[in-house]
Amino acid sequence: MTPAPAAGRLRLGTRGSALARTQAGLVARALERLHPGLRVEEQVLSTRGDREADRPLAPLGGKGLFVREIEQALLAGEIDLAVHSLKDLPAELPPGLALAAVPERADPADALVSPRGDALHELPPAARVATGSPRRAQQLRLLRADLDFVPLRGNVDTRLRRLEAGDFEALVLAVAGLTRLGRLDSRAWRLDPASCIPAPGQGALGIEVRSGSKAEEMLRGLHHEASGLEVRAERALVQRLGGGCQVPLGALARVHGDHLRLTAFLADDAAERWVREAAEGEAARPEEVGRRLADRILGAGGEDIVRALSQRRPADGDTEPE
Repeated sequence: MTPAPAAGRLRLGTRGSALARTQAGLVARALERLHPGLRVEEQVLSTRGDREADRPLAPLGGKGLFVREIEQALLAGEIDLAVHSLKDLPAELPPGLALAAVPERADPADALVSPRGDALHELPPAARVATGSPRRAQQLRLLRADLDFVPLRGNVDTRLRRLEAGDFEALVLAVAGLTRLGRLDSRAWRLDPASCIPAPGQGALGIEVRSGSKAEEMLRGLHHEASGLEVRAERALVQRLGGGCQVPLGALARVHGDHLRLTAFLADDAAERWVREAAEGEAARPEEVGRRLADRILGAGGEDIVRALSQRRPADGDTEPE
């Protein structure tokens, strides 16, 4: 049996990056405002994705590299809750853990960042664009086939320093991460999500807890209903497409009243084969919309793409932290 949190105290686990600490702080302060007298203690935990930041993610195991050790600490009762960039959290959680709350989602779009704030069409011919995300590279390749996409890992500040040093002409980052760090400025050109569909869950935070814990109950007041419905649709699509099989996949749901629309993009390694589809349905039944769209994608050629990618390389996907 895992120990219950002490009265008036919750232990929050987070990665040590500046963005992770900022996001954890946002949740901690919101929880303390919601429950006067509560003290939320932040505990920094190391993950394999952070420790091996100089290695490509695919051979290491892809999605989940930034959460596994944190989930183990939750299950062991060493922490009471964890804050994740929801796009880093696998669609299927370990037994005993639950997604307790999704706060209101930030802008889910990607941004092209360059020294002059160039739009995509303004980049010079054959410009080097840095990204560790196959999803971003494959969609932008369809818009600018001449661009040279180069792999990149590291936290946001490290990537921006390399841009300033002239290692490449532009890089791609999430608008939400730049905003939370106070780094969204004139160098960033927002990519239209209709042209570059974000990663499932991008812009959203997910707060993970032990199922049935005191923390789960205390977090209900931080949950944003529309954001929760959107990410439920996106995560259902991911799970239907294979769960752990992370391919270049974008998915974005939007709730409008009692209606939900979900759009998705799936491609192979070179964007030679790709599928873009959408589905609509009742906002109250987001998983149904996600599964229906996944079946549509698989039937439109997506099944061959997923099979080919799973045979060619280890699980990978949009594992770039925000």
